[in-house]
Amino acid sequence: MDRLFILLLAISTFASIEAAPISSKLFREYIGAEDNGVKFSDVPIDPRVEFHFILSFAIDYTSYSHPVPSNGNFQAYWDTRNLSPSAVEAIKSRHRNVKVAMSLGGDSINNEPAYFKPKSVNSWVTNAIRSITGLVKKYHLDGIDIDYEHFKGDPETFAECIGQLLLDLKQRKIIKFASIAPYEDSKVQEHYLALWRKYGHVIDYVNLQFYALGKGTTVPLFLQHFRKQSANYKGGKVLASFATDGESGGLSPKKGFFSACDKLRRMNKLHGIFVWSADDSKKANFKYEVKAQKLLAKAR
Repeated sequence: MDRLFILLLAISTFASIEAAPISSKLFREYIGAEDNGVKFSDVPIDPRVEFHFILSFAIDYTSYSHPVPSNGNFQAYWDTRNLSPSAVEAIKSRHRNVKVAMSLGGDSINNEPAYFKPKSVNSWVTNAIRSITGLVKKYHLDGIDIDYEHFKGDPETFAECIGQLLLDLKQRKIIKFASIAPYEDSKVQEHYLALWRKYGHVIDYVNLQFYALGKGTTVPLFLQHFRKQSANYKGGKVLASFATDGESGGLSPKKGFFSACDKLRRMNKLHGIFVWSADDSKKANFKYEVKAQKLLAKAR
């Protein structure tokens, strides 16, 4: 009986260790939204981390000069001159740890809100599958990110449109990974949580925009919000984040962000870090990107 008890205890202990979340060396950065000439090659890349560039943004609007929702017909609205298909191929060839994704939606187009506005689930999904598949193949992309922030559609419609899109792209192996980018706003959260409840199994990362919090955010407050969002997106890999635009809030990389991440790392809860954005970081020579990657390189 004693031997059986010891065996069962060992199995139980092993199972609990295996089930624990594993810290990740994932670093992600949005790039291309501000058309300021930033290039992939400008950004320092630590070979010890998994590095994702996220092109910003693909938007289902007709044109930049006269933007009208186009019901899932996505076009590239990032800096396509410097972040071209050949540039994607070149950076991935030069750095084996680099993958490139594109983000859908974003905050605005030509200073107007970029709305999620489908005519119907079926028509939006059909158009989105076609147009996004084309962009993924043209730009040699590995994944997509969902960053709609304004909605003219209910949460269930959003969940079905985005969920069916991600499911199709993954099943056909068009993309290798998918992420969502919510933040703490009641309307935004109700849309993304509806998506998570039904299609969370096809979402790999949650790019939680912690820089949408107030500018006075402290380390304890950041950790409190991190726990809250980890509970909201239970089972998901919630990433820590900061912004370098000088306008956003949250926990600044100057004032405690890395201390908070080190605490998460030691608790085995740091799934990765992402930054908004390379366009803004260029002027400071990406010093915080370098620091973030060094921290992640220490992760298990």
